[in-house]
Order: sequence, then structure tokens, then C-alpha cells
Amino acid sequence: MGKHDNLINGTWVSFDNYKDNVNPSDTNDVIGSYSYGDAGSVEQAVEAARAAQSAWADSTPQARYDLLDAVGNALAARKEEFGRLLAREEGKTLAEGIGETMRASQVFKFFAGEALRQVGDLQASVRPAVDVEVTREPVGIVGLITPWNFPIAIPAWKIAPALAYGNCVILKPADLTPGCSHAIAELLQENGCPPGVFNLVMGRGSTVGEAMVTHPDITAISFTGSVGTGNHIAEVCGKMKKKVQLEMGGKNPMVVLNDADLSVAVPACLNGTFFSTGQRCTASSRLIVEAGIHDEFVAEMTRQMQALKVGDALDPETQIGPVVDEKQLKSNLDYIALAKSEADEVIGGERLDLDKPGFYQAPALFVGTDNSMRINREEIFGPCASVIKVADFDEALAVANDTEFGLSAGICTSSLKSAREFKRRIEAGMVMVNLPTAGVDYHVPFGGRKGSSFGAREQGRYAVEFYTTVKTSYVFAG
Repeated sequence: MGKHDNLINGTWVSFDNYKDNVNPSDTNDVIGSYSYGDAGSVEQAVEAARAAQSAWADSTPQARYDLLDAVGNALAARKEEFGRLLAREEGKTLAEGIGETMRASQVFKFFAGEALRQVGDLQASVRPAVDVEVTREPVGIVGLITPWNFPIAIPAWKIAPALAYGNCVILKPADLTPGCSHAIAELLQENGCPPGVFNLVMGRGSTVGEAMVTHPDITAISFTGSVGTGNHIAEVCGKMKKKVQLEMGGKNPMVVLNDADLSVAVPACLNGTFFSTGQRCTASSRLIVEAGIHDEFVAEMTRQMQALKVGDALDPETQIGPVVDEKQLKSNLDYIALAKSEADEVIGGERLDLDKPGFYQAPALFVGTDNSMRINREEIFGPCASVIKVADFDEALAVANDTEFGLSAGICTSSLKSAREFKRRIEAGMVMVNLPTAGVDYHVPFGGRKGSSFGAREQGRYAVEFYTTVKTSYVFAG
């Protein structure tokens, strides 16, 4: 418990408004009271970042490496502590919370290395006695707006490259899960981050987020969240000629062909659909199954789904934690009610009353659906998935691509030919073969197509495209 303030210019700054951070596994457990900033606090953070930007941009790669590596080491050393915090405030199982903390550690350490690996090009000019240099420079002050579903990993994979490439940062975490971002801010402070280089402003998106997006001195915005908010940010940043990176929704297909090994396909679908309570933009929400294996797949998927243990995120036996809050649970239940009018059968999906007061829901499978239904067009963002029966590979591919989204897609098959064709023709930024659609590596690009993503990719060496700008210099040596 206790009050947790915003970090501006290296100082913890208190404001008049605070909001309790409540455990979705046990609503009697209040993690702490977290500051609610406003447009004025954003202005203070911008002033601090503006004053710090030049010195940080000119800092040595070694200085940036040292800071990021130290934070990465601290996260790894305190993985149980941070994992427990994550499980308490977001509702992921403790094992998932620890795993996400380790992923954040790996991200910080990867970008520590990238701080040392920044390179340019020296090229011959088409003109005599002229040298051409192509170098990268930081874009300036970067605003980061992060979601509640990965409250350690996503801030890490935005903060780390921004700092590695010499930018100053203002972070606004989701107001449902401010605790993990506050803890990362503490680590940056403890490990010598210069004042103003990293600033944390917690609060509502409608006030703090909007002030960041519209501020003329914040030169780039990286956002992960809803489609509606992302579209608004894109419009504002476009008018202001501001660099923008958006990661939004998904309605990800997992295709299961007749030749799939069910001992591989069902666990992959189970993981991609229901783990992390289905609260992943990469979750498998449309299970597109070839007719010859459909009934057997549904029977085994149902059996394994119903065996999953839903419970307190801190219980080591829990496999599926609670939904993040009452509002999200109500949205899930509304979609389940809709599914009962659209699908032939709805298995599971009821609200659960357990020993502790929380937002618990049984996983749900919608059987006998087609791709035109709302449950197959709109992102539900909960432990729910539809099964769509198709006649063959060509129909499966057509259904998979028939969506406004294009983040992640998967196929389960024993045919190299089918896998190869699917990888080539699917309209998605990430493709999985005999693996869950959720679950990615930190050293390779993350992102999608169509309505799922906009702008440069996140993670890996591709992050340099967003967090830097290119300068071409010509020198006459004649």
C-alpha cells in the first residue's frame, strides 16, 4: 500500500488525485494508490525532457549501455518480486508474470547491446571527390502510451530502444496497471538515469495521453491499445507531421488442416486462445478447421478447455487467471450472450464465483459459426474463440484473410507444401506453423498489417527505424 507518485525530472512529484490499484483476483486487495497526472504534468515532463535531450543524445554508447544493462540485470534478479506485482495488478498467473518480467529483462539487455551497435554507411558518391555518409540520430522526445495486458513487457520494449538510440522519454502506462511501470521507473532512477531523460506520467488517456499526442514538442508517439484510440492518434499525429507507431487489435486465425497432428494442434490452439486469459492482441480467436478433422478437434479442444483451472493468479495451480476488471468482464459476457444467438453451440463462458471476490470467467468455445458473424469480426479480448468449419485449404486461407486485421496467424499441418503456401499468402505480419499465434521472440520484429498496425515495426533491430531519423551528409574533398 501507499501513495505512488509520478516521476518528472528525476523527482517524484505528487498531485491531488490518486487512484487505487485493485487486484482482479481479489478485489479486497489494494496494491497501492497511484497518482493521476494531468495536462500540466505532461507540460512539466516535456520541459524536463527538452532540457535533458541534447546531453542524452550526445552521451556515449557506453553510458546508455550501462544504464539499460543494469536495469535488465535488476529485473532478472528481482523476477519473483516483479512477477508477483504483475500477477496482482493484471491477473496473469504468477508463472506468466515471472516469465514476462524475464522477457522485459531480455529486452533491456538486448537494447543495451544495440546502443553499442549503432552503425551508419560510408558510400562513394556518383560525383568525383565527394564522400557520402548516412548516419542515424535520435528523433527527440518520444511519448510512449502502453496498454494494461503486458504491463512490464510492452513498456520495456518501448522504453529500452527509445533510450538506447538517444531519445528522452515520457511514459503513460494504462491506468488499470500503473504499478509495473512505476516499478520500472524506480529501477531507472536507482541505476542512474539522468534527470529528465525518463519521465513517468500516470493518468487517464483522455487527459494525459491526449496532452502527449497533441504537444508540439513531443516529436514521436508509440502507442499500443485499442483501434479507436489508435485511429484518433494517427489522425492527430498526421496533421501535426509527428512520427507515429501504432499497435492495435487482432482477430487472429489459426487454421487446422485434416493432416494436422491433434497432439500438436489442440495444445497450440488452447495456449493461443485461452492463456493470459485470452487478453493478448495475438490470441487465436478464430479457429478455422478443415471438415475432415472438425468433429474430433472440437471434442478434444472442449475436453482440454474444460480441464483448465481458473483461479487466483497467485495460486500455483491456476492456469487461467481473472479478467482484468469488471468492465472487461462485462464486455466478454455480452459477446458470449451474442454468441448464443449466432453460433450453433456455446460451450463454457459463464461467470465464476470463487472463494475470493474477483473477475473470473470460464473459457468459452463457440461452435458452428461462420466468418460473417459479429463474434468473428470484432475483437473480444477475452478467453473466447470461435470454430469455423471449412471445406479445404483454399477456403481456410480465404476465411483467414477475410478480416480488417492482420497481426498474427497460424496453421497446424504436417504438409510442408501447405505451410509454405500459407506463409506466402496469409495477410499477417507474423506467421506461426504448428505453434500458438501468441508468443514471440524479443530480437525479431513485432507487428502486423491492415488495421492491426501502422508505422515501423517494434522490437529487434527493426526498432531503429522508429526511434531514429536518417541524415545524409556530403563532403567535398577535392
